[in-house]
Amino acid sequence: MSSLQMPKVDSVILSKKDKFVLDMGKIINPKNVLAHPDELRPYETDALSAYKQMPLMVVLPETVEEVSKILKFCNENKIKVVPRGAGTGLSGGSLPLEDCVLLAMGKFNKILEVDYDNRCVVTQPCVTNLSITQAVEDKGFYYAPDPSSQIACSIGGNVAENSGGVHSLKYGATTNNLLGIQVVLMDGTITRFGGKAMDAEGYDFLGLMTGSEGLLGVITEVTVKILRAPEVVKAALVGFPSIEDAGNCVAEIIAEGCIPAGMEIMDKALTKATNDYSKAGYPTDAEAMMIVEFDGTEHEVEAYINKVKNISEKNNSSSLKISNSNEERLKFWAGRKAAFPACGVLAPDYMCMDGSIPRGKLAEVLNEISKLSKKYNLPVANAFHAGDGNLHPLIMFDANDKESLKKCEEFGADILKYCVKVGGALTGEHGVGIEKRELMCEAFNNRDIQQQLTIKVALDPNSLLNPGKVYPILRKCAEEGRVHVHGGKTKFPDIPRF
Repeated sequence: MSSLQMPKVDSVILSKKDKFVLDMGKIINPKNVLAHPDELRPYETDALSAYKQMPLMVVLPETVEEVSKILKFCNENKIKVVPRGAGTGLSGGSLPLEDCVLLAMGKFNKILEVDYDNRCVVTQPCVTNLSITQAVEDKGFYYAPDPSSQIACSIGGNVAENSGGVHSLKYGATTNNLLGIQVVLMDGTITRFGGKAMDAEGYDFLGLMTGSEGLLGVITEVTVKILRAPEVVKAALVGFPSIEDAGNCVAEIIAEGCIPAGMEIMDKALTKATNDYSKAGYPTDAEAMMIVEFDGTEHEVEAYINKVKNISEKNNSSSLKISNSNEERLKFWAGRKAAFPACGVLAPDYMCMDGSIPRGKLAEVLNEISKLSKKYNLPVANAFHAGDGNLHPLIMFDANDKESLKKCEEFGADILKYCVKVGGALTGEHGVGIEKRELMCEAFNNRDIQQQLTIKVALDPNSLLNPGKVYPILRKCAEEGRVHVHGGKTKFPDIPRF
């Protein structure tokens, strides 16, 4: 691992590794307990691959009861636990610790029930996002949230990070499409929040768990709502001579009362890379390219498309193409879905940032990113969910060069700080993890963070679930002047920190 600060390794736990491996083999099938370095290597990182660390062991439970027994055992023996789904997270949320049990949920990969009467699907957490739509599309239904990694990312991970995607503008993120979950708490308690209907009575524990990044419990079952497929879907591919023109067009489309199903912008660098990678047919002369999609009845879709044509022309569009078939529409999106892997030709490594801003600040923030790119001498390509202001700058660097990694980290931090400065947020859908952990003080004061920590302690008193994620270290908060330390003491001394 790099110089990234993580919780202190418990040498006592390390010294008992062999014993704990044997004990774990009595709880679950010994074949599902991995402890050899060659077996652990595939689990040493998630999609934030700049940081790596092998865990103490990896366990692969097959039933909810096994998850309960594993967590109870770890709680009693004070062993840290890091839950992991598909490992596609971009914020380091499932980065292992040297003294942790990595709880790999990969065997929870079945759809349990499709309930068309109640328009929902009950699924295990490691079913991929796209698989839910594939399971119901023959009946004319689909699952709306669609992260770019939907072919690989798990629905449990989507819940943990409150993932969004292209169609979040109209249909919301995971939290807006989630009906219920089954969760196992750190002491082994199995509980349920929500069900097959919206707005369950009582405290909103479902909302609390959504986006909690594996710090409060382990998700073992998910119930999501499915939607009837729209009558007509059309997309427009629009090129612009400048980022400013594209940003102004986005703002005007929303101001006119048009609610696209999705609206994406890519800059010229990313458009070129994507064209080379996936032959998407995007306009190569445009400084910015927008994909805007509408769904609904034929009449309303045509009306919206005509509005987009007029608004685009008003904002100096250099090209405009309307999909004439579903195949052509999907080709538009195929390029956008391939944008991240396409960046592999631009640099040895890239770090995908994730921040949210007010739509009206789009051009300002992109200009700031351009200035920062020159300051740090690192190229950047931009893709973002323009309609809801969710930015995804991709910073190019070389992970084998420590100085390059350091500059990349500082560059990314400056982007996110600027997002907060203009009234935005540190994250839109990727979560905080380790990537944005030290920036939490930029967005939250001490009271906010203490309130979050109080909830954490209530559900995980020993702070064993996914430690080292989300909450900043005390020293950093004190340096930023956001924690009052008097006489070497702070408020709430009983709350665990690292």
